[in-house]
Amino acid sequence: MKGNRKTLFAAAVLVIAAALMLGLWYFTKPQPQEGEKTIVVEVVHTGERIQEFTYRTDAEYLGEVLLAEGLVEGESGAYGLFVTTVDGEAAQESLRQWWCVTKEGERVDTGVDLTPIADGDHFELTMSTY
Repeated sequence: MKGNRKTLFAAAVLVIAAALMLGLWYFTKPQPQEGEKTIVVEVVHTGERIQEFTYRTDAEYLGEVLLAEGLVEGESGAYGLFVTTVDGEAAQESLRQWWCVTKEGERVDTGVDLTPIADGDHFELTMSTY
C-alpha cells in the first residue's frame, strides 16, 4: 500500500511538471509578425550550389510562404509538413538525404508549418545526409 502511494505521488509530480513545462513553452514560443514582411530563403543544393529567393508576404508562418511560392513539396504527417523536395531537388531516401531548415544558421525547433516569420528573417534549406 505504501508503494502505491509513492507511485501515485511520483505520477502526480510528473504530471504537474509536464503541465508547467507545456505552459512555459506556450507563453514563450515565438509569435508570428502580422502584416507585410520580406524574408530571404537560401537553398543549399547537393554539391553546395546555392540559390537565393526573396519573398514579400503577409503570411505568418514559413510553410505558408514556401508552399504558396511553389518552392517546396512535402508530405503531411503527425508533425506537420515534412519537406521532401526543394526548388525541384528531391531528397533521396535511399541516400539518407533530408532537407534541414535553419534560421540564420541555427536549427529551428519547429517544423516549417509552425515556424513564425518576421520582416527581415533569413532561412536556409540545406540538403543534408543522416
